Amino acid sequence: MPENVVKITVSYDYYKPTKGMLGDLKPSNTIDIGLMDEKGNFLGWSGSAHKTISVGEFESSAGYLTQPINSGEWQIIVGAYHVMKNGVDVTYDIEFEYKQDILLFGDLHIHSSASDGQFSAYELGIMAKEKNLDFIGLANHNNFAENLNLPHIDGITFVPAVEWTHYNGHMNFFGVKAPFENSFIANTKKEMQEIISHAKSLGAIISVNHPKCPICPYKWDDENNFDMMEIWNGPMRPSNERAIEWWTSLLKQGRQIPIVGGSDYHKPKQFARLGNPVTAVYSQSRSADDVLDAIQNGNSFVTDNVDGIRLNLKYGDIVMGGTAVYNSEIPLIITSNAKRVILVTESGEKEITITNSVAKVILPQTNFAYVKVTKGIGKFKRICTISNPIYFTNSKEVAK
Repeated sequence: MPENVVKITVSYDYYKPTKGMLGDLKPSNTIDIGLMDEKGNFLGWSGSAHKTISVGEFESSAGYLTQPINSGEWQIIVGAYHVMKNGVDVTYDIEFEYKQDILLFGDLHIHSSASDGQFSAYELGIMAKEKNLDFIGLANHNNFAENLNLPHIDGITFVPAVEWTHYNGHMNFFGVKAPFENSFIANTKKEMQEIISHAKSLGAIISVNHPKCPICPYKWDDENNFDMMEIWNGPMRPSNERAIEWWTSLLKQGRQIPIVGGSDYHKPKQFARLGNPVTAVYSQSRSADDVLDAIQNGNSFVTDNVDGIRLNLKYGDIVMGGTAVYNSEIPLIITSNAKRVILVTESGEKEITITNSVAKVILPQTNFAYVKVTKGIGKFKRICTISNPIYFTNSKEVAK
């Protein structure tokens, strides 16, 4: 087993002269299969029922364990259940799926029955899988008990999350199962900062939620508490547009703040719907750590659902969320399945036509550039997709 594998698939075949019902009545070649990892641990057995099996870090065939794939010498268990007198040749085909940038879709703001949602973590995971989501964040209000016992559902990654719900604003704490040491209570700005500092010391990534919501806006006077901004909460509406305007104003001040989106889903027949919007992430794998690392680095965009517009930006070797040295001769490469996008820089907005899924744009001198897509007309026009920026500098020392 080589390095950086996330899934192994083994297919095998052999000559079997009688099949189906005749195979049950007349002896024939029957070869079983199982698998062991590099430590000799038994991973599963499927007899001769399946000619293809797989084991992966995030999903496996029925009857096989789901676990990280470590390099080393693995073993195929060959079960010679019945071999005819002339013997039989068995061929095995082994395929490795390596870590690489894959586009994953997730809803980072969901409430379960552990707070004021209707469904359990398992039920939400199944619902997310039915909607073709890849990851979800169960961000319950001021409690983390559920993070300590999240279910396993093949194909769904649970990103540890807690929504710190305060009367002066809400923030999601991502990546740490238990971000509070004792209590979530903060009656002063100092106590608030102590809670955030403690969570960050544990590795938490802080996102400010629905900052321009008319009901529960962000009212703290400190704009440096958060690492990311939830600019899109639930269906696109004026409060989200105001959040995007605020975020853009911070970009113009020199801040580098990745954006995320989440549905804030609680229960059916309410305003919010699961998977609307989604954060689309170019991640190295499906692991929660890789997903969060890509989100924190801004290698993502937000779109209205899993079937929404795709976006990607590249400037030389720099991707979304990265910092490049500005060069008036290097074009910004915009990749999208939209026909037109709107380019946003310090200079303002410019409509760009996409031809054969690609546009190349020479930028004005700017500190950032991001892209958004709208649909509808007139007063019904709204944003349906928005990217993280590429940032620009004149110094080669800080470009990355």
